[in-house]
Amino acid sequence: MAEGIAETPPRLPELLETGWRLLDEVDTSTEPSSGVPAVQDKVRRGLDLLQQAARGVAQLDLFSQNEDLEEIASADLKYLLLPALLGALTMKQVNLSKRLEHVQSARAHFMDFLKLCKNYQIGKFHLPPTPESPNENEPTESTSGASPAGTQSSLVAMASGRQAKIERYKQKKEVENRLASMKAFVESGQAEEEQIREFYVLQIQKWITTSLDEIESIDQEIVILRGRNALKQASAPPQTSQRPRTAMKPFILTRDAMQAKVLGAGYPSLATMTVNDWYEQRCKQGIMPDKGKPQTTADLSEEELQKEQQEKKVEEDDEETLQKTRAWEDWKDTHPRGFGNRKNMG
Repeated sequence: MAEGIAETPPRLPELLETGWRLLDEVDTSTEPSSGVPAVQDKVRRGLDLLQQAARGVAQLDLFSQNEDLEEIASADLKYLLLPALLGALTMKQVNLSKRLEHVQSARAHFMDFLKLCKNYQIGKFHLPPTPESPNENEPTESTSGASPAGTQSSLVAMASGRQAKIERYKQKKEVENRLASMKAFVESGQAEEEQIREFYVLQIQKWITTSLDEIESIDQEIVILRGRNALKQASAPPQTSQRPRTAMKPFILTRDAMQAKVLGAGYPSLATMTVNDWYEQRCKQGIMPDKGKPQTTADLSEEELQKEQQEKKVEEDDEETLQKTRAWEDWKDTHPRGFGNRKNMG
C-alpha cells in the first residue's frame, strides 16, 4: 500500500506575498461594501496567512534590536512590513459588535511596526503617545480654552499637527510614484540586489506614513466607540431579580375538614382545602400582604357579611336559623354538588 504524500506547507515568502496580494485586492475591490461575504472571506484568509508568516519570522529570529538596517539581508527587508499589513487587514473587518476590539488590535500592530522602524532608524517621525485611559483624547483643562495660555497652546498644537499631516501626504505621494515605476521591474525578477533593497525600503517608508495616519484615525474612533458603549450601558434598564409567581392549581375552598370531605365526594378530580390550610399555605409562599392585619367590615363582600350574620345567629342559638342550617346541611349530605344539572350531559 503506497503511503500518501504529505502536502508541503507554504514557504514564508509565499505566505507574505499571498496575504499582501489579498490586502491589495480588498483595497481595490469594486464591491459596493466591504461587508460583502466574498470581501470578508479575503480578509480572513489574508489575516490567517500573514499571522502564519509572522510566527515564522519570530521562530527564525530574523530581526534583532542590536543590529543596524545594513545588516538585514535585502530579501528579508519585506518581512519588516508584516505588522503594518496585519494592522491594515484587521481594520477591514466589519463586525460592529467587535469593532472596538478590532481597532485596538490594529493599533497594536501599527505601533509594533513603527517601533521596529524606529529601532532600525528608518524615516524620521515621532511615535504616537500610547493611550492610558478612555479619556486620553478628551481636551484637558490646560488645552480646553479655559485660559488664554491654554487656547494658544491648543492652536499651536493643531497647526503643528496639520502641517505634519500635509508633509506626510506629500512624502507618501512621492514614494508611491517611485514605487509604481519600480514595481514591475522588481516583480519580473530582473532587478539587482540594490534595486530590490531600495524598493522595500521605499515600501517601509510608505507604510510608516500610512501607520501614523491610521493610528490618528483609530484614536478618534476609540473615543467615539467608548462613548457609545457607555451611553448604551447608561440607557439599559436595570435588571431586577423577581421571583416568578407559581401558578395555583384549582381547588375547592371549605370552612372546615368535615365540609371538605362532603364537597370532595362530588369532585374527585379537584382537591379540597380548608380556609385555615389555604391561609397557612399562602403565608408560607409570602403572598399575604395583609398578614397580621385585622379584617374590617369594609373589606368584606356582601355575601361574606350575610354568612357572618348567619353564623352569628347560630352562635346566639336562634332556633329558626339552626333548623334551616341543619336542613341545608342534611340535604347537601345526600345531594353532591352538581346533582340535577342536566345541561352538561358529560
